[in-house]
Amino acid sequence: MIRIVNMEKAYENITPLKDINAVINEGDVIAIIGPSGCGKSTFIRCINMLEKPTKGHIYFNDTEITDPATDITKVRQKLGMVFQQFNLFNHLTVVENIMFAPTEILKTDKKIAYDEAMALLRRVGLAEKALSYPDELSGGQQQRVAIARTLAMDPEVILFDEPTSALDPSMVGEVESVIYDLKSEGKTMMIVTHDMNFAYNIASRVFYIDEGIIYEEGTPQEIFDDPKKENTQRFIFKRKSIEISILSHDHDFLTDRTAIESFCARNRLSPKLANRIGLVFEEITQQILLPRLPEPVIGMLIDFSEKTGDVIIRVKYNGEKFDPKDSENELSYEIISHICSSVEYVYKPEDVTGNRMLMRISQE
Repeated sequence: MIRIVNMEKAYENITPLKDINAVINEGDVIAIIGPSGCGKSTFIRCINMLEKPTKGHIYFNDTEITDPATDITKVRQKLGMVFQQFNLFNHLTVVENIMFAPTEILKTDKKIAYDEAMALLRRVGLAEKALSYPDELSGGQQQRVAIARTLAMDPEVILFDEPTSALDPSMVGEVESVIYDLKSEGKTMMIVTHDMNFAYNIASRVFYIDEGIIYEEGTPQEIFDDPKKENTQRFIFKRKSIEISILSHDHDFLTDRTAIESFCARNRLSPKLANRIGLVFEEITQQILLPRLPEPVIGMLIDFSEKTGDVIIRVKYNGEKFDPKDSENELSYEIISHICSSVEYVYKPEDVTGNRMLMRISQE
């Protein structure tokens, strides 16, 4: 239905989307998630050419909509868009808002358009508001009218750009219930959302966007319960992290310890857990790795997960294959093993920092 190939969107000072590739099939409900500023809304706006991609191709039902010769107005009739800010015509009544596109674009008879508009209003639970004006409605009601207006064009796909983010929490449910109904009818949808519970429950597939690409995709269970990639894990589990690089034997470890202590304080970790993190840091770097590496290239990422309460320490370092458990400093490794609930090591010879460790410290 929709195929996106090597799509890039660049602005003068930033390139939010660098290489997007995706296939959306009929009946898919795609939740698009990711950190603020990652290009989620840009992605969905590119699909119906509200934003023109800098590079790449987008196909809708085998028509390349990125081809300048394509009549994009005609394509948009089948690619409905629901915006964050409703975008209703304030000078028209609710029913007139819904009738506008069918009568003006499709040249539908006004009587037929009115009957269809009223049927759509009943569908979204707002028939009694037909003669009201948008500013007389709540935000949730306005968004339901916006959805009805989109449905009036009978689109094959509906693109939702943060459909509930402008609403008060009390109004979110009424809009989401309409979207759930559309899913039950088999409507193909792509939904940019910051509501992870909604994404988990509504989606058949989830796109996590980061670093200018679809960084990871899968079912809601795969993405939310068992994400495989580092950035996805940090985002899903609300990880907070600190990075440390060690490139010399004269490295300033005192500054690192201060940074770790501040990191622990910000995240309200117990003094005991903070001490254990600092001890693991010192034992693995100063006691085990530096004596082994003449020209050290060590990277460390310390993650704290609010969801699990665990601290995960990832270490990458250069040199030949070296598992710290084989270190001559048996005492240091024993200390690490005692503190950590798990210690894993892998070697990837193709990388400069091919030695990898993952250590997990669980809160007692």
